[in-house]
Amino acid sequence: MRKLIDQNLTTTPKGAVNQSVPHESAIRQVTGLARYVDDMPHPSDLCYAAVGLSQAAAGQLSQIDLEAVRSSTGVIDVITVDDITGHRDIAPVFDGDPILAEQEIKFYGQPVFAVLADTHQHAWQAANKAQINIIPQPPLLDVDAALEQESFVRPSHRMQQGDFCTAFEGAPIKIDGELNIGGQEHMYLEGQVSLAVPGEEDRMTIYTSSQHPSEVQKLVAEVLGVKLHRVTVDMRRMGGGFGGKETQAAQWACLAAVLAHRNRRAVKMRLPREIDMVVTGKRHPFENRYSVGVDEIGKILAAQVEVRGNCGHSADLSDAIVDRAMFHVDNGYYLAACDVVGHRLKTHCVSHTAFRGFGGPQGMIMAEAMMDAIARKTGQDPLTVRKLNLYGPDTGTTTQYGMQIENNLLPDMIARLEHSSQYWQRREAIRQYNQTSPIIKKGLAMTPVKFGISFTAKHLNQAGALVHIYTDGSIQVNHGGTEMGQGLHTKIAQIVANEFGVAIDDVEVTATRTDKVPNTSPTAASSGTDLNGKAAQNACLAIKQRLIEYYAGQLGVAPDNARFSERKLFIGEHSIDFVQLVQDAYMARVSLSSSGFYRTPKIHYDRASGNGRPFFYFAYGVAVSEVSIDILTGEYRVNEVDILHDVGTSLNPAIDIGQIEGGFIQGMGWLTSEELLWNNEGRLISNNMATYKIPAIGDTPERISVELYPRPNDEDSIYHSKAVGEPPFMLAISVWCALKDAISSLAGYRVDPQLHAPATPEKVLSAIQQVVKEAV
Repeated sequence: MRKLIDQNLTTTPKGAVNQSVPHESAIRQVTGLARYVDDMPHPSDLCYAAVGLSQAAAGQLSQIDLEAVRSSTGVIDVITVDDITGHRDIAPVFDGDPILAEQEIKFYGQPVFAVLADTHQHAWQAANKAQINIIPQPPLLDVDAALEQESFVRPSHRMQQGDFCTAFEGAPIKIDGELNIGGQEHMYLEGQVSLAVPGEEDRMTIYTSSQHPSEVQKLVAEVLGVKLHRVTVDMRRMGGGFGGKETQAAQWACLAAVLAHRNRRAVKMRLPREIDMVVTGKRHPFENRYSVGVDEIGKILAAQVEVRGNCGHSADLSDAIVDRAMFHVDNGYYLAACDVVGHRLKTHCVSHTAFRGFGGPQGMIMAEAMMDAIARKTGQDPLTVRKLNLYGPDTGTTTQYGMQIENNLLPDMIARLEHSSQYWQRREAIRQYNQTSPIIKKGLAMTPVKFGISFTAKHLNQAGALVHIYTDGSIQVNHGGTEMGQGLHTKIAQIVANEFGVAIDDVEVTATRTDKVPNTSPTAASSGTDLNGKAAQNACLAIKQRLIEYYAGQLGVAPDNARFSERKLFIGEHSIDFVQLVQDAYMARVSLSSSGFYRTPKIHYDRASGNGRPFFYFAYGVAVSEVSIDILTGEYRVNEVDILHDVGTSLNPAIDIGQIEGGFIQGMGWLTSEELLWNNEGRLISNNMATYKIPAIGDTPERISVELYPRPNDEDSIYHSKAVGEPPFMLAISVWCALKDAISSLAGYRVDPQLHAPATPEKVLSAIQQVVKEAV
């Protein structure tokens, strides 16, 4: 069920903002006509690349025998790291990511060499024929061991407020807890793929499924040893990304480029699913701890949270990801005197990377774990405890990193959803049901989301765009964001159409290209529309100003009260058709093209002191989830979900609701069924769809209701909308809390179950047995 609260939207032309315009590629995607990298017409000289992988997690390369690879059918070329003439380290921020293994083996499945062949099949067949001898070493795979050995990819970081030790010592109720939170496979429908086409001399064009074309451009140029302007990266669309293609798409583009440059032939590298899952990073697994001191009614007086991220063998984006976890351990609650520590642990595992929420979910779940623990300890409903500890005048308004919480929407949103979801009536009905149902127990939970919007790396909060108007009145837009199915291009087209008062069919958003908009930020941190929408709007405003001044000059009037609407420009009682205006302006030599630029205001963060304003604003949400569990088997179902989510003034309600529903289901998978497993040798054994379970249609809630909260963004975002990509993911924490609620009913809601994530049926059954034992 979908329900939209009236937002008092203005009547606008078809294609303008605030309308549920279909996704710009929807028909093409459904009919199979949407072109992805692997669908592109093949250059006549195309050949295919593959990689050979290490079969140990740690050790030293002693010998590589590639003769069988070179003599394999169809093989054209074979390279090792010694054949790389430019940079060999392709790390995005901090060093540590070799394009191919050098002497040290860092994880099981690390690429050691690359092979080029006449077909995809021949390339991968050849890659399996290598003899790679490794002097093995005991791999470091355990987070506790890594912490004990001080094995870090980056230094630890701390955020503090007040005197935790004194406040905790004086608290009448003290609670300690721990929570292990598993990682998550991105499972994009389109795997990692790149096509490199050599041009004249040392020029190179790269077609890649990447969230960060500018970074691919930079790394390819460095690997080839050429200037950035020699490399052009083109990215029309991805078949999903979720963060897995923010940094880790670059390696395959770089290898394809090296082989293309050496052989002067177009090269495609496409990873098979099982290889993709082995060689690319996941959502970071975390093993976290907390200590919280509260008063007799459950109000937090002191809180200490230690977040410990398993980063794998290199830093990748882990520094910022663990920071984001630290920023969000409060969720929507005032932690009073608090101490938050974040460790970035180095292990012999694939280097983990960005994933929807970027560490925020692994921090935020700790806040909800504390709320549940306090509720069980004090004998209250968890919702009562949550409401008691929300940021506000009765608690406090300063976060652990010193940012003031202004215009907190959660109290009102919770009150609205309490009423519309009939929370308290259902709570009583579930209690009665559980008393009479011996096998099936139900659980209910309402959890909020307060998610900060901005890149925490300040320099990334910028975007550019390029807008052209052609003489027939059609408009072409290029911007730095990438389309991965989330509807970014659709929203940009709506913004441009709205600015010029034309229909969305008059606007074409072209492939993201580094030769049109340079130095772009990744499409991540939920900021794609915020940044690129503003940049596109600013480009439009520049052109509009020229057109208004031209037309006003022709009329001999002041350029006041001008507006573009209904495919016309109006100045006072005068108007002109948009196409005619464009043609006249062209004949008068008025520029009909402009670049646009935007940088996010207000944000700053002093890492040395752990204080600042790292976020432009917060997006809020609240979810109620109801579950049923079988206490004999641990199996469960999510029965009903009610969501109230804050997207400001929605640019496109249909797309926003789709993102909310999709984010929730993906978050539910992270916390329930998606279990990553490595064996004692460090080899990933959940490496295919048979051994790794994402939510299927049968796992989705029987009923899901989504409402959009009717309040514009208080900050000057694009049309006062809010980001919607990542925040809904964390609404799924309500499912995890509902499972704990159902289990806790076996002990009269007085025991807080130890339920590590993902809460598979096996873990649910183990938690049931633990609670029953404690209740005796």
